[in-house]
Amino acid sequence: MISPQTDDQSNLYRHRYGRLSSPWCFLYAILLITLLFSLKLQAGEIYTWVDAQGVTHFSQQPPPHQKADKVFSEDIEPKKIGSVTPVKSLEAKTVSESEKTAAIIKQKDAAQAKSICENAKHSLNVLMTHSRLTQKNNQTGDSVVMTEEQRQAAISKQQEKVSLFCSD
Repeated sequence: MISPQTDDQSNLYRHRYGRLSSPWCFLYAILLITLLFSLKLQAGEIYTWVDAQGVTHFSQQPPPHQKADKVFSEDIEPKKIGSVTPVKSLEAKTVSESEKTAAIIKQKDAAQAKSICENAKHSLNVLMTHSRLTQKNNQTGDSVVMTEEQRQAAISKQQEKVSLFCSD
C-alpha cells in the first residue's frame, strides 16, 4: 500500500531535487562552462628550435634572439604507443663463461651435469617455498639468517644453474 507523502517529505524532495532555478545551480553551470572553455584556451602555441649544440627545444615562449618555428598544440598528432615492431639483431649470440663451462661439463661428465641439475632444482624449490632461511657463515661457522636480497640472489643463481644444466 502506498502511503501519501506528508508535507515534510514533499518539501524535502522539492528542496533536494526541485530547485534547479536556485542561484547555486546557476553558479555551477557558469563555472562548468568556464572550465570547459578554459581547457580549450590552454591549447596554444608551442615554439620549437634547435640550439648551437644541436639540441631541439620546445617551449610556450619564443626564445630570445633566435628563430623558432610556431606549432599549434591542436595540430600535434600523438604517436601510437607500441607501434614500432622491434627488429631482431643479426649479431651472433655471445656465449658466456658459465654457458661454456656448463657445455664442457655436460659433454665430459653427464652424471655430474645431472647431479648439478637435481641439486639446483632442489635448492630452488627450498628457496621458493621458504622465506626464512639460514646459511652458514664461512668465517665464523655460525648459522646466519638470510636477508631477502641474499635469498633473491640465490634464487637467480639456482635458476641459472637449472637453465644451464637441466636443458638437453
